[in-house]
Amino acid sequence: MSDQFARTGLAPPPVRRKLRLWPLLLGLGLVLPLLSLPLPAPPPQTRHAPARLAPTVRVASAARGDVPIVLQGLGVVTPFATVTLHAQIGGTLQAVNFREGQTVHEGDLLAQIDPRPYEAAVAQVLGQLQHDQALLDQAETDLARYRPLLAHDDISRQKYEDQSFLVRQYRGTIAADQAQILAANVNLGYCRIVAPISGRIGLRLVDAGNFVPAGQATGLAVIAQVQPISVIFPLPQDDLPRVMRRMESGAELPVEVYDHGGHTLIERGTMESMDNEVDVATGTAKLRARFANRENLLFPSQSVVAHLLLDTLHDAVVVPEAAIQEGSDGRYVWLLGAHHRVKVRRVTTGPAADGRIAVLTGLEAGARVVTDGADALREGATVAVAGEAEAE
Repeated sequence: MSDQFARTGLAPPPVRRKLRLWPLLLGLGLVLPLLSLPLPAPPPQTRHAPARLAPTVRVASAARGDVPIVLQGLGVVTPFATVTLHAQIGGTLQAVNFREGQTVHEGDLLAQIDPRPYEAAVAQVLGQLQHDQALLDQAETDLARYRPLLAHDDISRQKYEDQSFLVRQYRGTIAADQAQILAANVNLGYCRIVAPISGRIGLRLVDAGNFVPAGQATGLAVIAQVQPISVIFPLPQDDLPRVMRRMESGAELPVEVYDHGGHTLIERGTMESMDNEVDVATGTAKLRARFANRENLLFPSQSVVAHLLLDTLHDAVVVPEAAIQEGSDGRYVWLLGAHHRVKVRRVTTGPAADGRIAVLTGLEAGARVVTDGADALREGATVAVAGEAEAE
């Protein structure tokens, strides 16, 4: 038959395959019962969140104590006197008699200028004085001889008066010679350069053998008075009335100076004086404090932090500075109450020193305030106290 269709050019009809339905029916019979079964219940969800832990804080008790009222300022160590040694006459520097950094005393010989030219000048004016003194003696002798002659009209009055004027002229010459001798001796004394004050001498600026002119700009060396020494520091103009009242009452105000970081105590002294004007650029006035500096721990131009003890607040309620919080309505503390519940307490603070601050109003001695962990607190919250938790 296939050949027949081939000859006619027609395609053979498609072969119909018999479908086997029994595997399909069997599968449907198994799935339908499974679909009728109940689905497993989902796991039950947690309805309640875990309890929130109470924040842990550190507390301190308010106590009564004394709080010093301290004013601070960044100061500079300044000698009471600073002198630059200058040669007051010109000459060759013969010797330098000091060591750099040495402590010298007033009147010590520090340098020597060649004195020979000035010794010669003294000798010269002495010789001139002798010459003029001889002329004066001769003129006075002649005047004494003319006086009886004038009485007997043996000489004219004009000659006598001329001789009198000559004596007065020579006396003036003698006075000028004596002044020249004083000047020459002064110059001779300037050949010895001595310490005008006691203090520490600095580095040598001129070596021996050099010619030093009078009034040389650089000088020979600098002497700074360091025992005693002062510290100049500024204070805001708002603090000046309180300082003035204390000074006018005759109180001796202690001053302590610390290193530049404000941590190490260097020296203790007292308030010395105050400037007479306020710096308009900074709104501060300068104060000077005096220090013995026996151990030479303060150096000129050294930067220090000055603490002026203005007064002391006695028997005040004191808490750590860490307990004080800043809010929009002012300062407050977290007060620990019954059952470890905290609440806000508004306070008014006073001076602070050494990490403690005085509470003027709002707090009584014995109250417990939060010093650490305040960031996580809210009004009425229950807290855990760190020390007590560890004890339990």
